[in-house]
Amino acid sequence: MEDIQEKKRIDMAKLKKTGAVVLPSIFTIANMAFGFFAILLASEGKFVQSAWFIVVSYVMDMLDGRVARLVHGESSFGVEIDSLSDWISFGIAPAYLMYKLVLKDYGMWGYPVSFLYVLCGALRLARYNVRSHFGGSDKDYFEGLPIPGAAGVIISFVLAYMQFEGEGGTRSIPQVMSQMPVVLASMPFIVVTLALLMVSNAPYAAFKGDMVKLNSMKGILLVTAVLSLIVAYPQDALFVFFSIYALSGILGGIYNALRGKPKTA
Repeated sequence: MEDIQEKKRIDMAKLKKTGAVVLPSIFTIANMAFGFFAILLASEGKFVQSAWFIVVSYVMDMLDGRVARLVHGESSFGVEIDSLSDWISFGIAPAYLMYKLVLKDYGMWGYPVSFLYVLCGALRLARYNVRSHFGGSDKDYFEGLPIPGAAGVIISFVLAYMQFEGEGGTRSIPQVMSQMPVVLASMPFIVVTLALLMVSNAPYAAFKGDMVKLNSMKGILLVTAVLSLIVAYPQDALFVFFSIYALSGILGGIYNALRGKPKTA
């Protein structure tokens, strides 16, 4: 009788563990699905919808990690499938979107530029996974621009530029809108820069661990200000914030070269 009860207990434990692994994977697969749908929309010339689908992928990507920690469902399988989903949603989809919108006008040069972004995104994720498996991750900093951050610059530009062209919204920041033609002309250089930043050693804030303290008044005011700007001017504010984040690693790298280097992952 005791053997039967013990077997039932073990079976229930296995079932709970399986459920804990499967539940966050649902959000991971949703992340992958929206990234894939974004590629299809971009192929049809629906650039604004494609960019917003990648935004939804961001939401799914944030939820899968939080759900995994909530149900204690972290696993090596989850790490790998999450990276594959990120590569589709934040690597392939933004590169294809940018190719269809801008890079195709550069002829054959558009091919290597867009592929470089995809390649460096894959290398960035592979490096992160290796360090995660061997316990080399740091909770305050990333080494190199995270692929969601690189994708954020691209998709927020698409949303802001399409608004400049009269599609996708009416609320805008004039100072940002006036720079859209310059940013458009610089986009091949920007894509290459983002790709190289992903595989660089530049330190980028992870916004987790001890770095994020929302229980402080400064933290609450900062988050409130950021969210207010995004609500008021969603396309422009996202472009400004993602651009500042991408530049922060360059400035941080220069600072660390002069003063010392923090631990990164």
